Amino acid sequence: MPDESVWGKSRGLDPDLVPYPLIRHLLDAAAMALHLWDVFLSENQRVRIAEGMGLAGEVDRARAVVGLCAGLHDIGKVSGFQFSSRHGTQYLSAELGRDRVRMCTERFGHDVAGAQSVREVLAGLGFAGDEELRVAERLAEIIGGHHGRFHRLEDGIAAAFLGGAAWARQRMAHAAVVHGLLEAPPAPRVFKAPAAVLATGLVILADWLVSQEDYLRERQRGLEPVLADHFRRSQRDAPRVLAEAGLARVRLRRKEFAQAYGIEGEPNPLQRSVMDELRQAVGEGRHGGIFLVTAAPGDGKSETALEAERILSEAFGTQGYAFLLPTMATSDQMHGRIAQALLRQSGEEAGLTLVHSMAWLNSAYADEDLVAQSVLTCDGDEAGQGSGQAEADLRPQRWLRGAKRPLLAQFAVGTIDQALMAVLPVRHNALRLLALSGKTFIVDEAHAYDPYMQVLLGRLLNWLGAYGVPVVLLSATLPASVSDRLIKEYLKGAGHKTRDLSKQTFPAPYPGWLYVDGESGQATEISPPRRLEQARARRMELDVVVEPVVNGGGGARARLAVIERLLKPVSEEEGGTALVVCNTVGDAQETYLKLRERFDRRSHEQGGSVQLLHARFPGDVREARTREVTQGLGRNGPRPLRRIVVATQLVEQSLDLDADIVISDLAPLSLLLQRAGRCWRHENHWARHGYPDGRGRPAWASGPRLVVLDPIAGGGKTPPQWGEVYSEHLLSTTSRTLAGLEGGTVSIPGDVQGLVEAVHGDNEDFDWNNPGSSETKAWTAHKGKEMAERSMAGLLAVPRARSVSALHDLHNLPGEEDEWEVSTRLGADSVRLLCAYVHQDGRVTLDLEGEHLLPQADAPAADGTMPVSSVREVMRRTIPVRADWLKDADPDGIAPPKSWTQHPMLADLRVLYQPVQGGSAQPVKIGGKTLRLDKDCGLVRR
Repeated sequence: MPDESVWGKSRGLDPDLVPYPLIRHLLDAAAMALHLWDVFLSENQRVRIAEGMGLAGEVDRARAVVGLCAGLHDIGKVSGFQFSSRHGTQYLSAELGRDRVRMCTERFGHDVAGAQSVREVLAGLGFAGDEELRVAERLAEIIGGHHGRFHRLEDGIAAAFLGGAAWARQRMAHAAVVHGLLEAPPAPRVFKAPAAVLATGLVILADWLVSQEDYLRERQRGLEPVLADHFRRSQRDAPRVLAEAGLARVRLRRKEFAQAYGIEGEPNPLQRSVMDELRQAVGEGRHGGIFLVTAAPGDGKSETALEAERILSEAFGTQGYAFLLPTMATSDQMHGRIAQALLRQSGEEAGLTLVHSMAWLNSAYADEDLVAQSVLTCDGDEAGQGSGQAEADLRPQRWLRGAKRPLLAQFAVGTIDQALMAVLPVRHNALRLLALSGKTFIVDEAHAYDPYMQVLLGRLLNWLGAYGVPVVLLSATLPASVSDRLIKEYLKGAGHKTRDLSKQTFPAPYPGWLYVDGESGQATEISPPRRLEQARARRMELDVVVEPVVNGGGGARARLAVIERLLKPVSEEEGGTALVVCNTVGDAQETYLKLRERFDRRSHEQGGSVQLLHARFPGDVREARTREVTQGLGRNGPRPLRRIVVATQLVEQSLDLDADIVISDLAPLSLLLQRAGRCWRHENHWARHGYPDGRGRPAWASGPRLVVLDPIAGGGKTPPQWGEVYSEHLLSTTSRTLAGLEGGTVSIPGDVQGLVEAVHGDNEDFDWNNPGSSETKAWTAHKGKEMAERSMAGLLAVPRARSVSALHDLHNLPGEEDEWEVSTRLGADSVRLLCAYVHQDGRVTLDLEGEHLLPQADAPAADGTMPVSSVREVMRRTIPVRADWLKDADPDGIAPPKSWTQHPMLADLRVLYQPVQGGSAQPVKIGGKTLRLDKDCGLVRR
C-alpha cells in the first residue's frame, strides 16, 4: 500500500492538518482526466487521440491510458521533492525520512524526476515489451511535461534524488493503486506525438482543476478511509468542479438567421449559399477541412463564418469555436457581438471568454468577478519566490479569467496572438493546442498579418489539420498566393504529401467561398449563380480621387489644406459624416487639432463634432472612444447630423463604421480597400429598411468616395515616419496602380482581387535593366524584409505536427521560453506606460486633478499582493508604447513604485512622472523627445 505520509500538496493548505497525501492527489487527477475525456473533449479530439495510440474504434482503451497519464503525473514527487517543505517533511515516515541528507545533495524538479523514474514503474505494470517500452517513453515525456515544458529524457538526473529501494517501492505502490482503480489498462500499440501533445494538455488541465485551493482544503478536512472510496468521490465531484470552472459544455438552440444574429431581413446570397451548399460540400468527410470566405468589407463575413461553424462542428464533432482577430480593439467589439448571438441562442450558461493580454480590463468584466482564487502549484515549494510564484498569485475567481486558461472556454474571442502561442516554444503550448483542437477555428481579417505571422499561422493550421479541426478563414483582400500557402499547410498537417500539393493550386472565387476537404483534398466553391447574385447584390462603384499633397508644406497642396477643403461640405447646413484615416498617431493628432480649430472648437470630450481615435490613449479612454465612434457611425444609429472622425489604422479591421466620405493617407492598396469599406458600408441595408432617424445622406454625398492623399503623385516622397509602418515599395506600387485606374473608379467586388494581386501578389517586379533605380531598391528591400520575416518565424516555430519525434521538439530553444520571451509579432517590443502626475506637494496621483493617489501594495506582502480593483485602476490607464522610446531614460526615473516590484503585472510597467504646474501636466524629456499625456489628444510625443 502507498505510504500516505508522502505528500502531494502542502503550501496554501491548513497548516494544522497533515499535508494532502500524494496518492489522493493522483487519484483526483485521474478521476478529473476521465471526466474531461467524457464531457470536455470533443468527439473529434477523442478520435484523434485514440488513432494516435493505434486504437481507432477503441476510445475506451485510449481513455484509460490518458487517465493513467494523469494518475501518474506527479509520481516524481516520490523523491527528494518530499524535503522541499518543512511542513511536509515533518510528517514523512521514519523509513523515508532517514534518506534526507543523501537525497538533498542536488535539487531537481519533480516533473523531471517523474520522467526519469516512471519508465521503471511502467515496466512493473507490464509495459515491458519492445513496443511497450517505446510507449512508456512517450508516457514519460507526458509526465515530464505536465508543468508545461517538455524535457529531454536522455538528460537524466542524479540517482540519489530518487532515493533507494524504499522510495522505489513507494513509487510502485502509488502507481499500482492508480493502475488498479483504472482497471489495469494495457499499453497502447503506439503513441504518436500529436496525440501525446493533446494528452499532455488534458493532464495539465486535470491537474490544475484538482489543485484549486478550495477543492484541496475541503478534502484535507475529511479524507475517505478507503482509497477506492476516495476515487469514487473524486469522480462524483468532477462535474461540479468542471462546471464551477466554466468549462461545462452547453448545446445552443439554433435559431433562424435573423433571430440568431439580430439582423433585419434575410441572409444575403453569400450567407444563403453557405447554408444551402456547404453541407453537401463537406459530405462524409472525416478529417476536417478548411473553408475560405472572400468578400468585400461589410458583406457579413462574420455571420457567414458562424453559419459555416454550425455545419462544420456538426460534421466534425467539434464543440464551440475560437473567433480570432488582429487587434484588441476588434476583439473587444467582436466579443460583444458574439455574446449577443449566444444569448439569442439560449447560451446563457455558455463559457465565453475574451482572449488577449488586457482582456480582464474590458468593461465586460466587473471587479467583483476578479477576486483572487489560487491554484496550488508546486512552484513555491520548489523554487521559493521565483517567477513561477508570481504567476500563481493573480488568479481570478472566475476560473477561465486566469492566465493561459481563456482559450479553454467553449467559445473564445480574442487576438490571433493567443492562438499563435500554441506553435511557439513557450510553456503550456500543449494546453493551447488542446484548447484549440476541440473547437472550430475562425480567423477574421486573414490578410492583416505580416509574413512573420503568416508563417506562424500556417504552422498552426498544420497542427489543426493533423487534428482534423475545421478552420474558417475570412478576408476581403487576401492575395491568392497567401491563401494557397495557408490551405496547403493545413493539408500537409492532414497527411498530404508536399510533392503532390506542389502540383496543385487552390484559387478562391471573389466574392464567394472555397472549401477544401482535409482527407481527400477535394476543393468545392460557391455555385456560380450564388456568386453572381452576391456580386450583384453588393455591387458598388467606388469613386477614387487621388489628391496630390505636400506633407508638412504650405499652399493649396498642403495636406491639411486639402483635407479642410474636402471636409467643407460637412461643416455646412446639410452636415454629414466623414472618416479621415492617418498613417501615424502623430499625423492623426495634428490633423484633429487643425480640424477642430477649423470646424468646431469643442473637444471630443466636450461633445464636439470632430472626434479622435487612436491607440495611444489610456485603455479606459480608448475603449470609451471606440464605443462612441462605433455608435455614431454604426448601422443602428442614432446618426449625428455632423461628425468628422480622425483615426489611425484602428478603423481598418472589423469596426462596423459607415461614413459618407473616407479620406485616407496613401497606404498599401489592400488597406485602402479596407478603409474604403467604411464608406457607404450600410447603404444597401438602409435602402431596404430605412436610414437611422429617417435622415438620408446629404446631397453632396452622391456616391461612395475614397479620397487618397498621395505625396508621391505630385512628384514628392512619403514622410520618413511612414517607413516605420509601410514599405516604400508597396506605397509606390499603390500610387502607380491608382494613377492607372480607368475612369477613377473601382468596381466592388469585381475589381478587388485584381487590384490586390497587382500590388500584393507574388509579382517579379525586379527591373534587371535598371538595378540601381530607387524603385528597384525599394522592391529589393521589401522582398528582403519579407524573406527575413518568414525565415525568423520558421526558426522560432515548433516543427510541423508530423515532423515531431520527441516531444522536446516543442521546446527546443534555450532558456525558460515563457510567453514574454518569444513574440508572435516581429517589432513587437513594447512596454506599457502609466502616465502619472507629480503635484507640488509631492503627491503622485493617477489623475491630473490629484484625487486618486497611486495605489501601494500592502507593506507586509512580499509578493506584491494588491486588491484587484486597484490593479485594474492602474492597468486601465496604461498605454502601449514602443520600448525604444524609453531606451535613453534614466531607469530609476521611469520605474514603478518600489511596492509594485513583486507584483506580476505592475512590476513591468514604466511610469511617466509628469510635473503639474498651474493645473497643467508638463512634458517630460526623454532622449531627444518629450512625452506628455494630453486629455484630448492622448499621449503626445514631440
